[in-house]
Amino acid sequence: MIPELDQVFKKYETFVEQLDGVFESVRQQYSDCVKCKLECSDCCSALFDLSLVEALYINAQFFETVIGDKRSEILENANKSDRQIYQLKRKAFKAVAAGDKSEEQVLLEMAAERIRCPLLNNDNQCDLYSSRPVTCRLYGIPTAIAGRGHTCGLSAFKTGESYPTVNLDSVHAKLHELSCEIIEVLRSTHVKMGDVLMPLSMALLTVFDEAYLGMEADKKKPEANQE
Repeated sequence: MIPELDQVFKKYETFVEQLDGVFESVRQQYSDCVKCKLECSDCCSALFDLSLVEALYINAQFFETVIGDKRSEILENANKSDRQIYQLKRKAFKAVAAGDKSEEQVLLEMAAERIRCPLLNNDNQCDLYSSRPVTCRLYGIPTAIAGRGHTCGLSAFKTGESYPTVNLDSVHAKLHELSCEIIEVLRSTHVKMGDVLMPLSMALLTVFDEAYLGMEADKKKPEANQE
């Protein structure tokens, strides 16, 4: 792991702990509505993107903790998932560009697509559960984005009733803030990289080296030998 990232990762972990606390609070208050349980993988085929800070964090945790055949198997599955996601996004982009569908229509259709997460093993459990993305951590309790509410289809939350709801716009804003902080900490030449979003499959497959992160320009070239 690039040492400079550690301070931002600690802030990310603190934020994640806060969100886990929110989830547990709602679960305790509405235990009859939250249906999350071991081997339930309803959220593990949903399509969503990771912010830069999440992508870097999950990549680091994956390569630190998953080894051998298991790592190879997950990366192979990530390759398959990434190809599927690419085709879906390409098709969606063409539909919008051609005027066949509105951007809102395409987003709704994409939200309904199901592609198995490469981290989901044959026992329907996550192989990187302790480092799973924020989206996975909050799935199962009421959330809202752009004013539109959402709950897990397996939950017992009732339409029209009022429940504690996580504002995902605020969550994403915090993740974006941490992603932009990474650019500052690394003194990256890629000043817009904090806006990057990518699927989990790509986060596992990407080599986040100094060149990718725009750190090469900050390295001093060795001085030529003087005679």
